[in-house]
Amino acid sequence: MATSSGPRYAAKQDRLDDQPIAVLTDHASRRRVRIAQHGAALLGFEVPLGEAMQDLADGYRDGAEIVARSGSRFAIMVPFAGRIGDARYEFDGQAQDLQPGIAGAARASRHGFVRDADFEVAALTADDHRAELGLRTAIRPQPGYPHAIDLEVTFTLDAAGLTLEACMRNVGEHAAPCFFGWHPYFRLAAGVVDGWQLQIPAQTLIRTGADLIALPGAEAYVALDDAPALDFREPRLLGDSILDQGYTDLEADVDGRIRTRLRDPSSGLGIAVWQEHGVMHAFTADTVSRGARRAVALEPMECMANAFNRPDCAQAIRLEPGAERRFRCGVEVES
Repeated sequence: MATSSGPRYAAKQDRLDDQPIAVLTDHASRRRVRIAQHGAALLGFEVPLGEAMQDLADGYRDGAEIVARSGSRFAIMVPFAGRIGDARYEFDGQAQDLQPGIAGAARASRHGFVRDADFEVAALTADDHRAELGLRTAIRPQPGYPHAIDLEVTFTLDAAGLTLEACMRNVGEHAAPCFFGWHPYFRLAAGVVDGWQLQIPAQTLIRTGADLIALPGAEAYVALDDAPALDFREPRLLGDSILDQGYTDLEADVDGRIRTRLRDPSSGLGIAVWQEHGVMHAFTADTVSRGARRAVALEPMECMANAFNRPDCAQAIRLEPGAERRFRCGVEVES
């Protein structure tokens, strides 16, 4: 359906302070998405709530925040998501150090290499059915990662919601470890998250140590029947729960999408963060420097954090030369 002034959807380039961004708009349903080229970070996802508008995305507010990327808000995480233990791993018999020359507590490697990348616009289109933005960048050999990956991420706004599709292509001469994750923060209302309901369709909890690295082997997996305090298989209030937790053995709905749901009972506004496989990491943002506990990060990931060091993830992360792998996830608005 088109509006009287043109197509239902629109897509344009714009700026937030000194930072180039793209804006996708659905005129018919009054929804708007803003995405920064720096880091391909989602900045806003505005939807109507009665006569007002609600921004579901607790993203960066200005150009300075986009560059500082505090909290990794809506980070695209490639070639790995989460942490790598001690910034070291081994792949195909070769030991790798992502932080050579750094010792002690300063050693930390997380969320991949593209949070500071200035993505190139590969496509920006709109018609009566959708608005779409394609962004691309390249990862090239660097300390601890002697591989070459071309990455393209596509954001699509349509009647079903917002879809993110990542395509990772190994353009090097050897197999590479590589997987995708997304680090979005969602906000359903002003105030703290305690009164919101969360549902995660998982059967298993990923158990970690104090360093947030999963325990080795089978010790990492705990049936949620044995962890009732962290069991959100049925919707329940977050209350005072503090989450920085991975979940696996996710169950899909009949359409093949796995939906993690967040809802504000006071307004009836809710979202479903969907993915087709992988793990879900939930974080109640208790430790962020801005807006602690005022948003919930629901992170669809292809594999768990520290997957580069886990034999049980070896096949899932392996990308052969010339091969590509795609990961799809997105957000549906439920009210």
